[in-house]
Amino acid sequence: MRFRLIALASLAPSLLLADGAVRGAHRAALAPLVERETEARLAEWVVYYKELHTSPELSLHETESARKLAARLRELGYDVTTGIGGNGLAGVLRNGAGPTVLIRGDMDALPVVEETGLPYASTVKAAGPDGVEVGVMHACGHDVHQTTLIGTATVLAQLKDRWRGTVVALGQPAEEIGKGARMMIADGLFERVPRPDYCVALHVASDAPAGVIAYAPGWALANVDSVDITIHGRGGHGSRPNETIDPVVAAAQVVLALQTIVSRRVDPREPAVVTVGSIHSGSKHNIISNEARLQLTVRSYGDETRRLLLDGIREITTHTCRAMGCERDPDIRAREDEFTPATYNDPQLAALAADVLRQVVGEQNVLERQPVMGGEDFGRYSKHLEVPGFMFFLGSVGADRFQASQQPGAAPLPSLHSSQFYPDPGPTISTGVRCLSSIALALLDEG
Repeated sequence: MRFRLIALASLAPSLLLADGAVRGAHRAALAPLVERETEARLAEWVVYYKELHTSPELSLHETESARKLAARLRELGYDVTTGIGGNGLAGVLRNGAGPTVLIRGDMDALPVVEETGLPYASTVKAAGPDGVEVGVMHACGHDVHQTTLIGTATVLAQLKDRWRGTVVALGQPAEEIGKGARMMIADGLFERVPRPDYCVALHVASDAPAGVIAYAPGWALANVDSVDITIHGRGGHGSRPNETIDPVVAAAQVVLALQTIVSRRVDPREPAVVTVGSIHSGSKHNIISNEARLQLTVRSYGDETRRLLLDGIREITTHTCRAMGCERDPDIRAREDEFTPATYNDPQLAALAADVLRQVVGEQNVLERQPVMGGEDFGRYSKHLEVPGFMFFLGSVGADRFQASQQPGAAPLPSLHSSQFYPDPGPTISTGVRCLSSIALALLDEG
C-alpha cells in the first residue's frame, strides 16, 4: 500500500476527554517516562523479536509463541488465561477503577520460504493444511506485533502509579486465516476477561520508513468474503462439443458477467471488489469436464454493500448457468468460516490517537491515509462489543533502504507476505511500543 498525506478535516474536540488541556499536559509529562522505559529495554525486546522471527508457527499451531508470550506476561504481573479459542491468551493487569483497554497482538506466520538472507532468517518447515511440507516465515510482521505487545505491557506495568483502570493484553492466533478473533470470542473471551471500553492494535507497514505512522479515520480495512462456486456441465469428447454442456464456457461467461456487479449495481462512490482468483476444470486437452470450480474474493466496507455483492454473485451465476444450458444449478457457497469483517476506526478515538501519535513521533511523521481493501480480523472485537476501536500502521523499513527505494528506477520494496520482507527491528519496535503505550495511557484514567 502507498501512503498519501491528506489535509485533515476540521475535527471537533474529542468527547473521550473530559478536559483536553489538562489531559494533554498529563500526556506530555508521561512522554519522557515512556521513552525511558522503552529505551531501557529495547535491546532485550529486539532479542525476543529475533527469537520469534527464527521460530515462526503457522495458523492454529502457535503453541510455542503463546507459551512464550504467556510466560512474559506472568513475569510482568499479569493474570494470564491461556487456551482461549485454541492457542489464544489474555493477560489482565488490574489497577483500580477506570476504563478497560484491550491491546491485541497476533501470533501466526505464513507458509512462505524466507529469502531475506538475514542471519536470523527462518529455516522452519512444517506441514501445511493439506499435509504437504512448506516453509514458514513471519512475512506479515506478526513477530513485531507480539514484541510490541510485550513491550507495551511492560511499559504499562512499570508506570502503574501513573494510571488507573485495566489493561487486557491479547495474544491472538489464526489471524492470517481470518479465524482467530472469532474463535476467541466464541470460546468466551469476554466472559473470561473484563469487557473492554476500547480496542487498540497496530500493523506493520511494508512501504513506510520506521518512525512513520499512518492511520485512516472511519473505514480502514475491508470486509473479506471467500466464495466457492461449482458449475455443473456434462462432459464428453473435445471433438464433439455439441454432445456436451461445457462448464468451462459457462465459467467464462460467469467471470465476465460478475464484473457487472461492481460496475453496474454498486453505487460508484462505494468501494467494492469482486475478483475470481482461481478457475479449475478438466484434466486433458481433448476432454470436456463435468464441472468447473471457481474461487472468489469479495471486498466491501458496509454491510449493505457486502450483501449486494454476495446476492449479485448468486443471482448472476445461477442465471448465467441456466442460460448456458446447465442441467443443474451451480453450487455457490460464501465461506462464513473465513469471513473477516471490516475494520472501522472510531472517528473520535482516531482523533485522540492521532494527537497522541503526533506527540510521540512528531506531526510530520503521522500521515492520514486512504482506507485499503485488505482484510484484518481485529475489527471483529469492537464490532462484537460495540465499543470504539482503532488500528494504526507502523512504518518498518530502514531509513537507508527506504531512501534507496525512492530513487528513479529503483525496485519497489518487498510487500507484506513477500519472501523478502523484513523490518528494521530496533526503530520499528521502539516506535510501536511508544505509540501503543501512549495511546493506552491516554485512554486510562490518570494516576
